[in-house]
Amino acid sequence: MITFPKPDVEQFLRTFSIADFAVSPDEKHLVFSTNLSGKYNLWGMDLPNSFPYPLTSIDQSCQGLIYDKKSRFIIAGFDQDGNENTQFYGVPLNGGTMKEIVNHENTRNFMPKLSNDSKKLYYTTSRGNPSFLNSYCLDLESGQERLVLEGKDAATYLFGFSPDEETLLYYKHFANTYTLLYAKKGNEDILLTPPTEKQHTVNDGVFVSDSMIYLLTDYDSDFTYLASYNLETNKFCKVKELKNESFTAITYSKENQLLYITSQKGVEDQLYEINLQNENWRNIPVPCSVINKLEVAASGNLYLFGMSATKPHNIYKNTGDEWVSLTKYTVPGVDSNELVEPDIITYPSFDGREIESLFFRAKKENDNGEVIFWPHGGPQAAERKFFRASFQFFLNNGYSIFAPNFRGSTGYGLEFMKMVEGDWGNGPRLDNVAGLDWLIDQGHAQKGNILLMGGSFGGYMALLLHGRHADYFKAVVDIFGPSNLFSFINSVPEDWKPVMDQWVGNPEKDKEKLIEFSPITYLESMIRPMLVIQGANDPRVVKEESDQIVQALKDKGRDVDYMLLENEGHGFSKKENEIAVYQKILSFLKRFTAVTEKV
Repeated sequence: MITFPKPDVEQFLRTFSIADFAVSPDEKHLVFSTNLSGKYNLWGMDLPNSFPYPLTSIDQSCQGLIYDKKSRFIIAGFDQDGNENTQFYGVPLNGGTMKEIVNHENTRNFMPKLSNDSKKLYYTTSRGNPSFLNSYCLDLESGQERLVLEGKDAATYLFGFSPDEETLLYYKHFANTYTLLYAKKGNEDILLTPPTEKQHTVNDGVFVSDSMIYLLTDYDSDFTYLASYNLETNKFCKVKELKNESFTAITYSKENQLLYITSQKGVEDQLYEINLQNENWRNIPVPCSVINKLEVAASGNLYLFGMSATKPHNIYKNTGDEWVSLTKYTVPGVDSNELVEPDIITYPSFDGREIESLFFRAKKENDNGEVIFWPHGGPQAAERKFFRASFQFFLNNGYSIFAPNFRGSTGYGLEFMKMVEGDWGNGPRLDNVAGLDWLIDQGHAQKGNILLMGGSFGGYMALLLHGRHADYFKAVVDIFGPSNLFSFINSVPEDWKPVMDQWVGNPEKDKEKLIEFSPITYLESMIRPMLVIQGANDPRVVKEESDQIVQALKDKGRDVDYMLLENEGHGFSKKENEIAVYQKILSFLKRFTAVTEKV
């Protein structure tokens, strides 16, 4: 009998990912953005066959992916090495030479929408209005385009249009917790939630006829629910809500008059179907914990892209009886029993508020006694039952991971989400400290012996916790985290800047608070060894955020290592970079690991 060695730890990082997908209207073709070649490209499938073939070879991630309504071509958006300056291209169904559709240097383009006859492309762009954005309608035959929506007061995004294309649907983004949905018919702009001074959000919306819109909103509520708005009567109506669940996305099946709604409840998603004819409502079991995207074909078939803590990204098809996986992504060469499901725990914070967390515990045979404390990014996001190859990589190396959903996280209501606004460095920080104390009190870690790591806002929080609570930690990893809130506010993309006063603070009015909340204020206390990771093309947290903290610490003679990725932005789009980063982090952490790996 042949016996095989334990899987190499790098195999966990060899797991492929999917970033987006679309299905052709005739359901004969499927396209998805994946790093199957090590870098993101578009790949196709000729359904019902599920063997993929490459459509592009540009090695860039995709933002925006739609089919022509007659299944003749694909519209796809690509940036350049993570700079998020997305441009739109036409892609042949079987791949080959792409055609430039929208290409304006140093502009950000969003949300492509094709007209019903596929002769016109609607899109939102930073061109000419970088702070508030404009939307255009481009005639794909003549190349002529016209302005259909001018952004004012807030970043304004064209979202969709009525079946007769006479009424546009758009939203204004005043803040992550303050987004309003409007219908524009001629020169009339109609607000689709009742007027109120109280901030609220609209997550999604869809026309089911030329006059009826269904939308997801938390107007006059803490959690997002299903509502309707009739343009003929100007009547807003609450349709359906569920306790402690926030509806996040809505899809309409015109042929079957069904609405499909994705709902977030804590760390997991649910899928619901509502019949508009009889108002029947049912839960549809799904094959994953987190739903990234749902498409509904004219036939009624459902196509879902999702993942779970121990299941990588995959695309599934449901024909009414069961879900069939069209892609077969797994952790290569690793049995599912080797993967770790998290425990869901809660702990009381400094003010008695309950904080929900995921606790991934390394398997007994791998456990080295170390705990990584992971504050998530966002901050108005959440750590959920995502598949993170990096988590399973660290777990297999013996490191347990604790990931709290501190105040500001999504999935726990609008009030909870707003608690981080203008308070980046206080309440969320204390929630994290309470999580550290819980780990210590429960005997899972010892004070001064915890490893700290986070990315984006999580990187900011790692820096701040290091500066203000260094006695909890023995080493810190910051992955593209803001270090100075003043320079961060000044360097974000232009369409982010109008929201910064509410989100982070005003550099003049809130000067003292921003000094208090900036990690760079606490250089003297940052005494633990540190590793900093940064993408050179990051437009959200620019390279200078990492440069300044690294240089300041080096000037003080501190132990700090800096890894700069020249061809990445706010994340890792290239597999060799992702592997190099996490191998670097593992090597760094092993310097402080008390127990060596068991043979």
